[in-house]
Amino acid sequence: MNKTTPKTAARERERHVRLGTRSDLPEAATRDIGGALNVLLADAFALYVKTKNFHWHMSGPHFRDYHLLLDEQADQIYAMTDPIAERVRKLGGDTITSIGHIARLTRVADNDAAYVEPLDMLGELRDDNQMLAARMRETHGLCDEHRDVATASLLEVWIDETERRTWFLFEASRQGDTSGH
Repeated sequence: MNKTTPKTAARERERHVRLGTRSDLPEAATRDIGGALNVLLADAFALYVKTKNFHWHMSGPHFRDYHLLLDEQADQIYAMTDPIAERVRKLGGDTITSIGHIARLTRVADNDAAYVEPLDMLGELRDDNQMLAARMRETHGLCDEHRDVATASLLEVWIDETERRTWFLFEASRQGDTSGH
């Protein structure tokens, strides 16, 4: 007797059901841009969790300032996730489906250390945000190549926000350097 579990039935339906939304962009463009956006989405989720981790584990004489800064930045990162995923869907693609999927796609390194010095937290997040901005620019280039102005426009705002986070993390982590270097 062939038993069908709810999980296998769902997988079978998944094979036959696709999103009806279609874009006027060529299939290769929607595939390439959707794929790049999914990686950015995974990076955003991973960076969100990492930022919240450091927010929760912040300590030291600048606790309040750093704690509030990281909470604000985490909220901003999280706010990008839904528009990124919805853009993938508007293009006719599928987006990430699980924590495991995020883990397979993200390029943001975990930090599971029990204790991290506050300035090391800020430096690590600064570097992660800087890399995210660079990867967004790469995706923007892909959008330009395929003439996807809608996705490029969204990316421009997120790049600016990410650069601002990078700047704030840089300035917050400076140690008595008043020369501006």
